[in-house]
Amino acid sequence: MVGSGKTTILETLYKITKESKKDIEPVEDLKKIEKASGVTLYFDRILFQSTKQKNNFFRVFSVAGQSGFSPLRSKIFQGTDAVILVVDSQSNFLEDNVESLLELKNIAQDKLIKEIPVIVMLNKKDLKDTINEEILKRVLQKENLWFKPNHELSNWNPAIFNTCALYGQDLNIYQSFYECARRAMTYHGDFSFPYLFKPPEPPDDIIEATQLQVIHTPKDPEDLWEKPYCKHCGAFLPEGQSICPNCGKKVI
Repeated sequence: MVGSGKTTILETLYKITKESKKDIEPVEDLKKIEKASGVTLYFDRILFQSTKQKNNFFRVFSVAGQSGFSPLRSKIFQGTDAVILVVDSQSNFLEDNVESLLELKNIAQDKLIKEIPVIVMLNKKDLKDTINEEILKRVLQKENLWFKPNHELSNWNPAIFNTCALYGQDLNIYQSFYECARRAMTYHGDFSFPYLFKPPEPPDDIIEATQLQVIHTPKDPEDLWEKPYCKHCGAFLPEGQSICPNCGKKVI
């Protein structure tokens, strides 16, 4: 999606891993192709190396979000081992985020989660009027990218991180990439292709995504998938309610 903060995230990740000891480190400078305004014109890219397993490298791409770059996004996706979906968490961009997700699904051709792990960054959480994690989960569930607890892939539902990309205020930037790299290694091992995918068991050291407090928690977890909710704040709604009692906005 345009303006979701992809380039800023890479810039911050580069600074974090360059200035302090981490499990990955940059082995080259961040390369950007952008307009004078700072908008990505083509793509950004950077190469990281594991500090513990020196033979493991991670090439990270951030592709321009404009609709005209869809063929480029499709081309770069070929050979992708893991995906980080950067979501602009501002409520008024929800529909734009859904469009980006649908494009990603189309490009991936049913490989997301089953063969390619997915991490989600709910970015710009330093701003007001942002969606919460439950809204995003409902969108993912509708698109068959979030599974109920009894499903064999439920342990590999996308890890969701609430993030702020601004360096100095950065929130969960490194943690998101660490979890993405960890899942890619768990899924693909030595990255040899082709491979037969078998959903791996969650390791003991799995990193938990930062959680937002759910405004109302149903007694039965299964109820979560059926209750009507406000797409502005995520609060569950009484049946037939047209105005959200939590945020006061019209239900959409």
